[in-house]
Amino acid sequence: SSFTYSTTCELLIEYFTPRLREYIAVERVLDHIHFIEAEQKEQIAQKLRAEGNNLAADLLISAVIKKPHTPGWFRAFVDALRHSGCEYAADYIQVKLPEPEVEAENDYCVRLVEILSPSLVDINTNDVCLLCFSEGLLTQNDSEIITAETNNRGNMNGARELLKRIVRGRPGWFSQFVEILRKTEHQFLYQLTGGSPDSDKQASFFLKVFLFNSNSIVLLCADEKRPSLTDESMEIETAEDPQDESTGFTEHLSNPEAASGGPEKADISLRDYQVDVAKPALEGENIIICLPTGSGKTRVAVYITKKHLDGRRAEGQSGKVVVLVNKVPLVEQHYSTEFLPFLKHAYKVERVSGDCQLKISFTEIVKHNDVIICTAQILENFLERACSGEDEGVKLSDLTLIIIDECHHTQKEGVYNHIMMRYLKQKHKNKRLKKEQKEPVPLPQILGLTASPGVGGATKTEKAVDHILQICANLDASNIMTRRLREHKKEPRKTTVTVEDRKMDPFGDVIKKIMNAIHNHAQLIPTSDLGSQNYEQWVVQTERKAAKEEDQKVRVCAEHLRQYNEGLNLSNTIRMCDAFNFLNKFYMEELKKKTTTDQEQIIKITESERFLFNLFKDNKQELQKLTENPAYENDSLSKLRTKILQEFSTRTEARGIVFIKTRRSAIALSQWVQENTKFADIGVKASHVIGGGDQSVVKPMTSAEQKDVLTKFHNGDINLLIATTVAEEGLDIPACNFVIRYGVATNEIAMIQAEGRGRAEDSSYTVVEVKNSGVAEKEFVNEYRKDMMYKAIDKIRTLKQEDYDKKITEFQYQAIMEEKVRNKKKKQEVIKNESPSKVKFRCRGCATHVCTGDDIQIIEDMHRVNVTAQFSKRFIRRENTSRKEQLLDYEVNGFIACKDCGQKWGSIMSYRGVECPCLDVKNFVVTVSDKTISKFTKWSELPVKFPAFDYAEHARQMVESSDDDETE
Repeated sequence: SSFTYSTTCELLIEYFTPRLREYIAVERVLDHIHFIEAEQKEQIAQKLRAEGNNLAADLLISAVIKKPHTPGWFRAFVDALRHSGCEYAADYIQVKLPEPEVEAENDYCVRLVEILSPSLVDINTNDVCLLCFSEGLLTQNDSEIITAETNNRGNMNGARELLKRIVRGRPGWFSQFVEILRKTEHQFLYQLTGGSPDSDKQASFFLKVFLFNSNSIVLLCADEKRPSLTDESMEIETAEDPQDESTGFTEHLSNPEAASGGPEKADISLRDYQVDVAKPALEGENIIICLPTGSGKTRVAVYITKKHLDGRRAEGQSGKVVVLVNKVPLVEQHYSTEFLPFLKHAYKVERVSGDCQLKISFTEIVKHNDVIICTAQILENFLERACSGEDEGVKLSDLTLIIIDECHHTQKEGVYNHIMMRYLKQKHKNKRLKKEQKEPVPLPQILGLTASPGVGGATKTEKAVDHILQICANLDASNIMTRRLREHKKEPRKTTVTVEDRKMDPFGDVIKKIMNAIHNHAQLIPTSDLGSQNYEQWVVQTERKAAKEEDQKVRVCAEHLRQYNEGLNLSNTIRMCDAFNFLNKFYMEELKKKTTTDQEQIIKITESERFLFNLFKDNKQELQKLTENPAYENDSLSKLRTKILQEFSTRTEARGIVFIKTRRSAIALSQWVQENTKFADIGVKASHVIGGGDQSVVKPMTSAEQKDVLTKFHNGDINLLIATTVAEEGLDIPACNFVIRYGVATNEIAMIQAEGRGRAEDSSYTVVEVKNSGVAEKEFVNEYRKDMMYKAIDKIRTLKQEDYDKKITEFQYQAIMEEKVRNKKKKQEVIKNESPSKVKFRCRGCATHVCTGDDIQIIEDMHRVNVTAQFSKRFIRRENTSRKEQLLDYEVNGFIACKDCGQKWGSIMSYRGVECPCLDVKNFVVTVSDKTISKFTKWSELPVKFPAFDYAEHARQMVESSDDDETE
């Protein structure tokens, strides 16, 4: 009977092995299984580290069913599975099987998570992990491991660990997980996973949609109008024409032609100056095209793309062009208005951005299209995957031309520079391969586009030359092709409007009085003037420091000071009533947080919060009364009103942009224009466009909302655009005949781009000063830097090619070396915080385990020694044949080597009468947290904090040991 029962259990386990290997977490089960021998456990653990969970699970299962069995082995295995959180695996071997459709749906859920993992790793891991643990989706052990992984190796690695563990749960885990995504405000991921109460059932449908047809592409873009998976209007489009696939769910411009990529356009015709700048690229060279905003850089890029693809096709080769942009709206813009209309009759064109689910299958998109327009981060992510071997990814050698829009960002730690650093490293590796007469790795041609490379803060032309050459080097450009704006087009008339300080500012005085009262309450001493940018930075730093130190009094006071500072800025920029409404709304919302929705009962108000609420309440009436007196309004707004009225009354058809600093002030200024009857009388129709990022507390605009406003501006339904800096760079804004910078102080690059928005003839460019902005002085400096930039470009273009190439090569080698140093520092920072117990040493000669970091001690902050008894059994000693080296308190008496293979490990040093084996790290293979690190040549490269050598304790042990020997 016992034999029959054991045999049945063995057969059950063998039958369900394919399922068990998926649902068993080997590392956890090993901690709870006690009938397997320690040596066998170590083999399984090694298999886990070397080859992953699935193969280790196979070895574990083999060990479990191996005969002879100990009594109760099957029940012990079931208990081990349950105690380690692998209940679903335990269910299978006890024949507690799910219904077939439930099992199938669960399989779909697991597969869907695998497919969506490139997006899901962007979750806030700590928040999601906490809720998954509280909902029972993760065990305590799971939670601790995920938290440690997140803290030690970053959010994405923690997320991967979480996803790996969560899919092993019982059916129903997916719906809970999707709901947790909603609760943790991952709205895009919630939608991406088909978020609904029936997510488990929808997973199969979603997966089938996604994998519907390898020849068709289904676009499921996540904006607010994306249909749910149960929406009856949802359609799956498949088509022979590759461009018909581009519609899907993506919102296009209201123009019906744009919805299909615009009308098919005839051959591209370029102006003479555009042909001139394109010539080197048409010959296959890497170049930067530097043309002012509005002079057709993108059209030149389309022309070069077409000629590149035509040329390769004529030679019987395929071409692959990737157009990189740094903002999501630019993806759709370049696709719909430039690349698709001119190329769709001959080539497959596709676009991918963070707003669209196509990014999940980016590798396939690259394979099946000729031109791909995407945000740079997506390409970088898939290049990294290919490099790390995580999956197929994308390689630079897969591409034949990369076009980099706004390429002046190719510097420092920007994503463009990460991509180009991969390129430069391979380029210099190719030189070595050629010398060794090996086949070099093919690299794509590079084309950079910019309106202005800037001067990088240079104060002298020589430094500006170096800055621009560095960008050329980063892009491996053989030349920078340019034509100054003034050479083919008149520059806009430029004026600066200065303003007078208010003779009286009682509204601002009341706000400052409140702020000073808060300073006194929290015992804070500000380091700069209230209302200034420096004060803003100080109060943000104060709030962060207080939050870190858990000083709630200072933290809440700093948060309120930040709001008052914003109110002060609003009163200097827009109207006093806008500032008051902003502050009043803030306090209303804060009070609302302190009450329940049902009984309006106070929850909890601290002493400081009560002080702050009463402070605003005591001054509220006075502030509101002051907003009613127009005599106290700022002079900047008056000057801006005059300028806008002048532009619209003196032009037949005025169309302009007002650039402003913050999202909140853009919205308020737009509202001010719309409410002012004088503007309406002369035909001013205003709206605002702000950024789409969520860094600000002000609700961002979606891409669809931005496109809607820009389309209306294009059609003339709006003729005055109030914009933050989002409109300075890249966005396709139609020709304007006036541009106003209202209190916005930026750099020379932004200034040149803003000037370029005034593309129409007889356009004007006006700077209006605002208190504390320093915009007039900054604009003067920017003019100086702009001229310096053009002089620097002229200087570069006069260099002999051999001199230019030499400088570029020097800059490239410098950039590669600097990146190596940065990466080395990053690795050392990670290692620095590791516990010595996580460090393991193996013999470089035979890979035998030698010791762990717990066995290592340091003498005089220099020498790493191992004086443990176990270590002494693992080496042989060799005498030093050369003269003994004596240094201060120690001398070298010989060498130590591996007992098994003879590999030298280090030396024997005599330290104050005690012989200590001293290790040389270059003789070992070092593993830190189960990750093998490339060869260390010196101990400083392994900055783990080993403990100091305890001379007194070691000497005591040696004395006692010798006493024991004498007694014997």
